[in-house]
Amino acid sequence: MADIVEAAWRDILTSAGEPSLSGGSPLLGPFTEMARVAYAEPQLRQLYPWTGMWQLHFSRCTEIRYTWDIPYIGTLRDGRYYVEGPSRSSPRIAVTDSAQAAVALVLERLPPNLRPAFVGSPEELAAHEKARDDWRGHTRQRPRRG
Repeated sequence: MADIVEAAWRDILTSAGEPSLSGGSPLLGPFTEMARVAYAEPQLRQLYPWTGMWQLHFSRCTEIRYTWDIPYIGTLRDGRYYVEGPSRSSPRIAVTDSAQAAVALVLERLPPNLRPAFVGSPEELAAHEKARDDWRGHTRQRPRRG
C-alpha cells in the first residue's frame, strides 16, 4: 500500500515543481506550497492524494472514483487557499491566508479512526470495512461458557 500512495505523492510533489506543466499559472506557487505542507502531515501522507483544478484531494482508497469523505484544499488567484468538502456540493468551510491554516482545517475534519489508504476501489473499501466491522461485532458477542 505505502508504495502506491508514496508514488502518488511523489508525482504531485515533482510535477508541482515543474513550471512547464502549469503553463505559467499564478496558482503554481501556492499549489506547490500546499502540497508540501500537506505531505508533511503524517495523517494526510497516509491517504491517496489526487488533484484537479488546482485542488488537492485526499482519498481513503487508491482507485479512481476515490472516496469523497475528506475535505479538500484549493488555491485562489490571490495566493490564498480555500477548504471545501468533503463533496463538491458541500459549502466552503473557509478561506485562509496560508497553506498551514488550510491543512489544519482538513486535519480537524478527518474521519475518526482514520487508516492508511486501502488499495482498491471505494466499493472494495466499503466491503472490507463491513467485513472488518462484522468480524469485530462477532468476536464481541462470544457466548459465555457456563
